Amino acid sequence: MPYRSPTPKRRRRGLPLAAGLLAATTVLAFAPAAGATVPPTAALSLAPVQGRPDTRPDTAALQQELTAILAQGGATSAIAEIRENGQVAWRGSAGVARLGSSAPAPLDGRFRVGSVTKTFLATVVLQLSAEGRVGLDDPIERYLPGVVPNGGAITVRQVLSHTAGIYDYTDDPRFAEDTEAEQEQLATTGRWTTYTPEQLISVATSHPPYFAPGQGWHYSNTDYQLVGELIDKVTGHSWRTEVQQRILRPLDLRHTYLPGTATRIPGPHAHGYLPLATGPADITDLNPSVAGSAGEMISTTDDLARFNAALLGGRLLAPAQLAEMTSTVPAGQGMDYGLGLMRATLPCGEVWGHTGGIYGYLTYLVGDRSGTRQIALSVTPDDPARFTAVAQAINALVGQTFCAAPTAPAPSPRGGAGPQLSLTR
Repeated sequence: MPYRSPTPKRRRRGLPLAAGLLAATTVLAFAPAAGATVPPTAALSLAPVQGRPDTRPDTAALQQELTAILAQGGATSAIAEIRENGQVAWRGSAGVARLGSSAPAPLDGRFRVGSVTKTFLATVVLQLSAEGRVGLDDPIERYLPGVVPNGGAITVRQVLSHTAGIYDYTDDPRFAEDTEAEQEQLATTGRWTTYTPEQLISVATSHPPYFAPGQGWHYSNTDYQLVGELIDKVTGHSWRTEVQQRILRPLDLRHTYLPGTATRIPGPHAHGYLPLATGPADITDLNPSVAGSAGEMISTTDDLARFNAALLGGRLLAPAQLAEMTSTVPAGQGMDYGLGLMRATLPCGEVWGHTGGIYGYLTYLVGDRSGTRQIALSVTPDDPARFTAVAQAINALVGQTFCAAPTAPAPSPRGGAGPQLSLTR
């Protein structure tokens, strides 16, 4: 599921995986790759110059950085895509689709995106705001009466920005995977459990809030369970239907899925694993209702990068709503959070997007503010002990994407996947 707050109370190995990576990312400030040349003024524009062939990414360096993610020993596969000016500039793959097989991770592989789902839902709410159907500063009680204690003092904006103080249901002990026995139970039976939004919200509201509304920031998956319920109530349709009609179909995102309780990943994909003392357990198939509107989506690097480009390029939201979405609050570790959208600062500027983690899968999606250049990355991590090293390698790839000095185009006409790193066990 989506990442946790940078300072979780309990350490869990499955759902919160992206939390620590997010913390590591913001601490490292998306440092560019070792040896990458950055202008001394740190004033390199994130938006490449139209028609300049020398602004294309250095594909050889990018493949090296992608492969380095696996060289840390904390992941079994990684796939990535960079888009620039609406075109694929580079695609890369490293590792294997499945342990014990030599088949490479597919470039067009589907994967679970975790909290990146939140940006899609926030986009729908902002569209509803533009239509006059949702007021961002209205109390959540107006749309979901009686659902949240003190709901009259909590605004829709605070729910979208994680400033409402509402307890994150995944912090509840019943979702812990601290012990080997708890992890084994997850791998054998727990991953098939069906949860309803009402159940998950009820778990959260049985706990006191972290702070009074608007008086802090704490990442809470409960917030986006509430957002899903809000969309349902306002439109009379499922939030999945609204995401399909408002985003997926207009952008022709044909390989993005909202599975509900369906357990399989359709189409080609790399497998995800849960680290156990007895060895990695394949956890590719699972019931994602534990994430639901906070993180159930399945997608591809191409679909995600195109979504980020369309969103930040102004194709999904009017300027006023995009300005609301990109109005941020400090979220700790040098990161700022808007409405379903993160802002991180690189040495050469800012990038916007979201990270996501769910059992077996980690996703990064970021792009420049103009919607010109994006990177989407999926990693299948399998060793929490190498967490920091994996994060550093991911940061290097993101830094190479946005901050490295431009180079001449690589000779491969296909953008090439480069050499595949074998990780058979």
